[in-house]
Formats: sequence, C-alpha cells, structure tokens
Amino acid sequence: MKVVLFCGGYGTRMRSGAPGEVPKPMQLVGPRPLIWHVMRYYAYFGHTDFVLCLGYGAHHIKDFFLHYEETASNDFVMRGGQVELLSTDISDWSITFVDTGLDSPIGERLRRVRPYVADSEMFLANYADVLTDAPLDDIVARFAASDAGASMTVVPPSDTFHCIELAEDGRVGGITPVSEMPLWANGGYFVLRQEIFDYLPENGDLVADGCAELAKRGKLLAYPHRGFWRPTDTVKERIALNEEYARGQRPWALWERA
Repeated sequence: MKVVLFCGGYGTRMRSGAPGEVPKPMQLVGPRPLIWHVMRYYAYFGHTDFVLCLGYGAHHIKDFFLHYEETASNDFVMRGGQVELLSTDISDWSITFVDTGLDSPIGERLRRVRPYVADSEMFLANYADVLTDAPLDDIVARFAASDAGASMTVVPPSDTFHCIELAEDGRVGGITPVSEMPLWANGGYFVLRQEIFDYLPENGDLVADGCAELAKRGKLLAYPHRGFWRPTDTVKERIALNEEYARGQRPWALWERA
C-alpha cells in the first residue's frame, strides 16, 4: 500500500524560529530523523511506496534522501577504499516528493497528492512525527473487512493533567489522571479509501472535515491502541525520545527485532 506522509508543516512548538531551521520530521532521534523512523516502521510491514507532502523546509528532506548515507545505520565492510554494505535501509523504497504548499492544512496537502494515490483503493497516511509499535497488519485487516471510508488509530490522552470530580459545595469527590479517563485521542496513523476525497473541501482538514463527515455517516473506524505511542510536538518530547533511543529503549523500532 502507498503511504502518504504529511511533512510540510512549520512545527512551531518544536522550532525556535531560527532562519533555516530544519522541519520537525527532520529532527534527529539517534542518527536518523523522525521521518526515517516512521518510514522504517511502514517498511517493516512491507509498505515501501511513499508520497511525501512537502512544504516548509522541503529542501532539508530532499537533501537527506538525495545524499542518503547507508553507512550511518548499517554495518559494512571496507576493502581497498570500497564500501560493501552488509544490510540496507532504503534500496527498495520508492519515494515521491510533492510540493503541497507552505501554508496548506493537512486535508489540502492530501488533496494535492491525490493523483499519486489514485490507483490505490486503500492507502496509508501519517503525520510523520509520531512513533508507535501498533500492529499495522491488524489495523489494515480490520479496515479492509469494513465498509468504512477511513480508519484512525486512537490512543489514551498523553497529558499529565488530572481531572477533578467537583461537587456543588466545592468538595472534591475524586482525582483521575487524564490518561485513565474513558477518552481517546487521534493517534495520527490513518488507513484511507478514495472515498475520503469526497469529503475534503478546498483548504480543508483531514480530521475536522474529512473524518468528521465520515463519522456522521457511520463510516469512520477507530483502532484503539494502548501500547507504545509517542508524539514529538515539543523539543522536550523529542529530547526524551532521543535519550530513550540512546538507552536502547526503542519499542517503535520493530525492524531491530526482526
């Protein structure tokens, strides 16, 4: 299946605003950027045909792949100055680079790459900045067996806030972490059918417009996942993820267990 990655946003909560700063999907986790980890996740499940929705910092993403260094994450032998790779990351990947505009919302970015997924009844989509160990084969199988137009992986809220049960007299009846409430948040991993394009207006949003309209029609499927899921919206979250990587705690890297 084709994989559409939304990697053109400004990522303002991750950036300091310095000119020329790399976009969020290009922030490093270990020796490789976030987008690489997301793509390796999909490749692990056999999905290696990628469509990148570019915008802010597009040249950073293009340059990374145009000058890709396999030796950064693969073992190799050097003989007489010649490098022989013992394994490879991306040699079997197909990557389509599409300029989808600097200020386009997610739904509009998807609309602009429609020609590149038109031959796929179903395709995958992702924000390119969230890591997980969700069982993708099972997610796709459940969606394929349904008549839904879209599926989103949903996860418990990751906020550290607590919800307070408050009586009218001001007494607290209970305190519950948000993560333990019967609530689910959009996890950013989508499986879509061509039907999604019927509900995406010009400059619309994938979730607020497309998925919301499908939900009204009973055609939006959710896949609850309580396993590993980690967003990287802020510098703090990215640094924490990088520290976990350095300690060898990387449950999203399913390919390392193969």
